[in-house]
Amino acid sequence: ATRSVVRVPDLDPKFKIGILASKQDHCLVDLLHRWQEGRLPVEITCVISNHERGPNTHVIRFLERNNIPYHYLNTTKENKREGEILELVLDTDFLVLARYMQILSGNFLRTYGKDVINIHHGLLPSFKGGNPSKQAFDAGVKLIGATSHFVTEELDSGPIIEQMVERVSHRDNLESFVQKSENLERQCLAKAMRSYCELRVLPYEENRTVVF
Repeated sequence: ATRSVVRVPDLDPKFKIGILASKQDHCLVDLLHRWQEGRLPVEITCVISNHERGPNTHVIRFLERNNIPYHYLNTTKENKREGEILELVLDTDFLVLARYMQILSGNFLRTYGKDVINIHHGLLPSFKGGNPSKQAFDAGVKLIGATSHFVTEELDSGPIIEQMVERVSHRDNLESFVQKSENLERQCLAKAMRSYCELRVLPYEENRTVVF
C-alpha cells in the first residue's frame, strides 16, 4: 500500500450510489431494506432498470415512500441506453449491479470512470446459458456459490471482492435450491458493498484484491 486512509462511516459523507437492476428483485429489495435499516453507509440516488414495474409493486411503493427516483429504460440489442444511464449517474461515487442482466460496454465503463460492483451466481460446476439454477439442480451439484466483483470490459472477470458458498443435497427441491442461491447473492453483494464503503478493499497485482 502506498497510502493509508481511515474512513468512519458514521462521520464521513456517505457514498452516493446508483443501483441497476432487471426483473429479479431479491438483491435490489435486500439492499433497499439494509439501507433503510442503516446497515449500508450509502445514499441511494436512483434505481435504474430495463424492466418496467407497476405502480403498486413493493419496490415502487418503497422507492416512492423514500423519495428515491426510479428510471425505467427499455433496452434492446441495438440500444442499451447507456448514454441516458450515464446522465442519471453523473453524481454517484460508484454503481451497483443488483442482478442487472445487461452487459455494460467498455465505452460506458471508461466514460463513467468509477467503480462498478456486480453480483452473479457462482454455481459449481459452472452452468452457462438460461436458467443456470435448474441446470445445476438437475446435475445434482453439492455446492453452490455467489461472487461479487468489480466490473471490467472482460465479462465476469473483474477483481473479486467477496465470495460465499453453501452446500446443497438431495433433500433440496428446486425451490429451496433457488432460495439458497438467491440468499447467497444477497449476502455476498451486501458484504462486498460494506467492505468497499469502509475502504477495506485494495487493488492488488493485476486482477486481484486484498480485503481486510
